[in-house]
Amino acid sequence: MSFPSLTIGDLTIPRAIIQGGMGVGISLSGLASAVAAAGGFGVISAAGIGMNEPDFGSNYIEANNRVLAREIRAAKEAAPGGAIGVNIMMAMANFAELVKTAICENVDAIFSGAGLPLDLPGHLPEGARTKLVPIVSSARAAVILCKKWLSRFGRTPDAFVVEGPMAGGHLGFKAEQIDDPDFVLEKLVSEVVAGVAPYTAPNGAPIPVIAAGGVYTGADIRRFIELGAAGVQMGTRFVATNECDADDRFKQSYVEATEKDVVIIKSPVGMPGRAIHNEFLDLAAEGSKTPARCPYRCIHTCDYTKAPYCITLALANAKKGRLRHGFAFAGQNAWRVDRIMSVADLFKELVEGYEAAEAASPA
Repeated sequence: MSFPSLTIGDLTIPRAIIQGGMGVGISLSGLASAVAAAGGFGVISAAGIGMNEPDFGSNYIEANNRVLAREIRAAKEAAPGGAIGVNIMMAMANFAELVKTAICENVDAIFSGAGLPLDLPGHLPEGARTKLVPIVSSARAAVILCKKWLSRFGRTPDAFVVEGPMAGGHLGFKAEQIDDPDFVLEKLVSEVVAGVAPYTAPNGAPIPVIAAGGVYTGADIRRFIELGAAGVQMGTRFVATNECDADDRFKQSYVEATEKDVVIIKSPVGMPGRAIHNEFLDLAAEGSKTPARCPYRCIHTCDYTKAPYCITLALANAKKGRLRHGFAFAGQNAWRVDRIMSVADLFKELVEGYEAAEAASPA
């Protein structure tokens, strides 16, 4: 069997790789279009996407909607016929507005985590072809969404992304669960595949399950396909590409990181997160970065009066390479990155690794 394709409803992606949506500004049209052109599923992150707009602080919702529409159009123009999606976190205060903008721009899929998107189908007008793909961290969450969506909207999700505790950024796990063997991705994927097996996607086919969080090599991809996953989602690998929308200094922090530099932090939004340790995080832990005010009100669960720093500002600074004033979110395997390569070369490496692992396995 050659490297698999991924089918979600009437949408077929030649290479079964979804590029993870990485905010703030890490995965925009540049990265998403390159992934789509290489045969994968390119994803724009909507989180803080309007950071460079002059009215980002004074007109937060409109600034983000404006840039999201612009980035979707740019990605589609750069990769005609390629699959372009948008990642929109449930926890974002402007979730509904961003969803409407993405659907209006006819994105191929909306990926949504950081909470259960119980109302997501309610935003989809009749006849719209945008696929709805929740990001979950357990079989229980996946089954709840299937039941709730069927009850309220008469449909199920088009696919699920199952994100394990080795992922970068905000994690859908308690701190004590992150290193618990009961929550390894292999186990979670098998449980979700079994949990959603009684349900079918809106097109009547089995619901595809996508493995995410710690997938690094072609051999990893093959392992999850054998466990029943229809494909994988990868974020960390795509940061270390020429086409990634982050500043080169952001990318270089991955190349320079050691295994001990990849740490779990407590985010102002109330969730654990995984990042590359730096001086900014030390100063934040000492209370030296406490925000005086909050111009954005971007996350429902963030109380700026108690926050050690402004997460949006810190991530925006990091995206621009100003790592003394921010930090880089990263997956557990970020320390394994040893160079920056093109998206096309990364796909070539992953496909070759998959095929080598397949050739080496017993018949």
